[in-house]
Amino acid sequence: MTIAIGRLIDDAKCYEMVRELRWPDGVCCPHCDSQQVAKNGHDTNEVCRQRYCCRHCGRSFDDLTNTVFAGHHQPLRIWMLCSYFMGLNLSNQQIATELDLSQTQAQEMTKRLRQGIAERQHPFVLEGEVECDEVYVVAGHKGHPEAVKKRDGRGADGD
Repeated sequence: MTIAIGRLIDDAKCYEMVRELRWPDGVCCPHCDSQQVAKNGHDTNEVCRQRYCCRHCGRSFDDLTNTVFAGHHQPLRIWMLCSYFMGLNLSNQQIATELDLSQTQAQEMTKRLRQGIAERQHPFVLEGEVECDEVYVVAGHKGHPEAVKKRDGRGADGD
């Protein structure tokens, strides 16, 4: 008998964690940043997914609006497990096997999670004096190391 690991995770705890991480100072509207928000029932397919209505701009949203998890059909617990497995450095194939997904689905999820992380990174700005060592790079010779061997201390093209 096999047990699907995705069934061992509690949906309510996943949504609770998302709320705590997303809104540590209380729920605010992702459209106008107002904290004048009222609960507005729950999602019909995922009962732990809280819906809200902004009293300032009048727009509706839920726990996952404007997040990397929004608009995807996998349950939040599968996303959480996927991110956990990524942290363990599992391959997409291993993640797909563990979560009973196709390799394409796992690839799509890991790509989306990585993009979400990259978008939240602040740009790294170099300041002051920056030094770099000399580097010689040849592109286009993948799989042919003999093509990039140096001749007479110069590059493969004889520069």
